[in-house]
Amino acid sequence: MTKVITYGTFDLFHEGHYKLLERAKALGDYLIVGVTTEHFDEARGKFNVIDPIMKRIENVKNTGFADMIIVEDHEGQKIEDIQKYGVDIFTLGSDWVGAFDYLNALCKVVYLERTPNISSTMLRGSSFKITKVGLVGTGRIAERFLAEARYASGLAVISAYNPDMESVKNFKKNCAEYEIEVETEDYARFLKSVDAVYIASTHETHYEYAKIALNAGKHVLCEKPLAFTRTESEELYKLAAYKGVILMEAIKAAYCPGFQQLLNVVQSGKIGEIKDVEACFSRIARIESRERTDARYGGAFLEYGGNALMPIIKILGKDYESVTFDSIDNELGTDDYTKIQIRYKDAMATAKVGMAVKSEGQLIVAGTKGYVIAQSPWWLTEKFDVRYEDENLIEHYEPKFIGDGLRYEISEFMAKIHGIGEKNYKLTAGESIAITGIVEEFTRKRGII
Repeated sequence: MTKVITYGTFDLFHEGHYKLLERAKALGDYLIVGVTTEHFDEARGKFNVIDPIMKRIENVKNTGFADMIIVEDHEGQKIEDIQKYGVDIFTLGSDWVGAFDYLNALCKVVYLERTPNISSTMLRGSSFKITKVGLVGTGRIAERFLAEARYASGLAVISAYNPDMESVKNFKKNCAEYEIEVETEDYARFLKSVDAVYIASTHETHYEYAKIALNAGKHVLCEKPLAFTRTESEELYKLAAYKGVILMEAIKAAYCPGFQQLLNVVQSGKIGEIKDVEACFSRIARIESRERTDARYGGAFLEYGGNALMPIIKILGKDYESVTFDSIDNELGTDDYTKIQIRYKDAMATAKVGMAVKSEGQLIVAGTKGYVIAQSPWWLTEKFDVRYEDENLIEHYEPKFIGDGLRYEISEFMAKIHGIGEKNYKLTAGESIAITGIVEEFTRKRGII
């Protein structure tokens, strides 16, 4: 008898789950299905599991494919189960290709092809449906989105849109295992096939793509900057509210649990009244990259400004009095390095961004009783300290952080779409609009708009 084992969360049970179990069963005579607990899912980076484990087990049982159902609740259990049950074949979906090759030492490993164009119709009795997501843009960030999306419940990335054929060619090569259909001609036709879009195209296209998608009744997660003017940003948020859909700006640090914990510490009064915030975000971009070669819409500020401005607006508020910019430009006239000085009535802030200059990527929040320092890279917020006048008094925090941060904003986006998310406090529409206001001042000063 050939024994097969597979694992999964099986949240919001849908056609893709059913077909995967059907194909797993066909590999042998006896199928063991491991259903993961919510605690273990959270430990491995899946944060928005909706169905309780007993319902997920019941859904697997109802397919009739599983000869045995077990619960997976800890790291390393797969090896234990393979040995314990004398398993011959271990199988998972093709989006995990290569991740479990090490198990070949114990049994045969088979990666099953995913269900293309997964149906949004859930099995009978479910109150949710899978949100079909389309990617607008096919660059590096879109590829990362695909990899991180598998850690969020309730969505399937089914298609992409980009009229740039060279980018599409690279995307298809790098993401072949996902079998994503790519539309290159008609944006409206692309939108008809999806419920939501993740906009990761070039900066100057964000506003127009988002506006068209919102008018079509689609949820929108848009990379920064959302728009180049405050008026445009306000228009998009009003349109989303009117259409009854979700609009989120994708500044991923805002949705990470560590940054939320840092905010809680800062707002608790532990370090007194906040008088200064310093945030730096810099990377050495590749010479041939778009941010280095686009003479009009490239540069450090448009690429990274939103990252560094977000904690300032979150901590000191939307009502700043003045903003000044100082940049070091390259031969194309775009900024390699920019400092932004922001003045409030009773506080000040500095944001630094670089694409050809590297600086210490830390966040410092200075108060009248002490300060908080989040070490580089602060935007992941894997650790931070609270320090005081007494240099021997240090409070150290190491919040949980998994992945590269995208899964947190994807999970937040899905939770909001399904109506089970937190109230909109992690990055509010007003805060996003305030950041766009600073973007507008920069772009007008530079003659970009």
